[in-house]
Amino acid sequence: MNTQKIGIIGCGNISGIYMENIPGFENLELAACADLDVDRAKAKAAEYGIPKAYTVEQLLADKEIDIVINLTIPAAHAAVCVQVLETGKHVYVEKPLAVTREEGSRILDVARSKGLLVGSAPDTFLGGGIQTCLKLINDGWIGTPVAATAFMMSRGHEHWHPDPEFYYQEGGGPMFDMGPYYLTALVALLGPIRRVTGSAGVSLPERTISSSKKRGQKIVVETPTHIAGVLDFHCGAIATLVTSFDIQGGTDLPHIEIYGTHGSLRVPDPNSFGAPVYIRKTGTDWEPIPLTHGYTNNSRGLGVATMAHAILSGNQEAHRANGNLAFHVLEAMHGFHDASADGKHYVMQSSCEKPAPIPTHLEL
Repeated sequence: MNTQKIGIIGCGNISGIYMENIPGFENLELAACADLDVDRAKAKAAEYGIPKAYTVEQLLADKEIDIVINLTIPAAHAAVCVQVLETGKHVYVEKPLAVTREEGSRILDVARSKGLLVGSAPDTFLGGGIQTCLKLINDGWIGTPVAATAFMMSRGHEHWHPDPEFYYQEGGGPMFDMGPYYLTALVALLGPIRRVTGSAGVSLPERTISSSKKRGQKIVVETPTHIAGVLDFHCGAIATLVTSFDIQGGTDLPHIEIYGTHGSLRVPDPNSFGAPVYIRKTGTDWEPIPLTHGYTNNSRGLGVATMAHAILSGNQEAHRANGNLAFHVLEAMHGFHDASADGKHYVMQSSCEKPAPIPTHLEL
């Protein structure tokens, strides 16, 4: 068998790009989708030509499904992942892996006991932009990395998202929404994190939705909306990360920059696959660098395809967007909040392997 049959649980806002992209990967076959709202699953199945529209229970009972992509809201991630694993299927979940560290550990424990794989978004670090940056670092273009900065600055999702409430509940906020992209990119480029510290706060205790579907409705904020953190990596580099839903006027700060002993690297938006890369050697100006890798368009689903490649080939190194990486990121996000509450550094209890570079010729 050269393909893995895919089922999707959760047919909300993010599902469309997965449904569009999965048929483009030769080792994936999109066989079914499911949602608590069966009519929504049927509509998505009709729109994207998916053979079966199921209830969640029907999809879990389908023995032909090999991998389930879990696109439910964060509060449901852990419960659905465990359900999937208990039926003997591999699972790939949207970020974050889970809301709590305990839930994340439970997912990984069940997977190990069943001999199954866990994958997790984001997979944007597998795209041409960040993989080009990784190659530049590995090839010594900026010398030894010593520091980094990362900024995710926005005014919040209530201005555009049709159902923004969960972004302001536990498991939401800018750190848990967008932090996975930034932290995963930093770990992919610099390796695992040793400790973190930071400050977190709520600037506006209530938000007003201005997107059209629920315009005028109020949201009570239950999680920090501005987090300023510092990370110490095992490699010795020190990074600053700021994530915010409180920046009303916008900013020109870079998404990510890596600073080395011989130059600096401007990393593209980690929520993209192939944005431009720039390098600045000592005494020069910023220069664009041609991308060395493919998958430069919106390639969401690439993490699932590399996971399927690992299953089919038996090469576990190919499973780069894996559960251990996702749990390490989850712990770090909680670590910022803990450090702010406790007034001290949070020492990481988990670690992970730095994901292997993608071959420049990879085609899935």
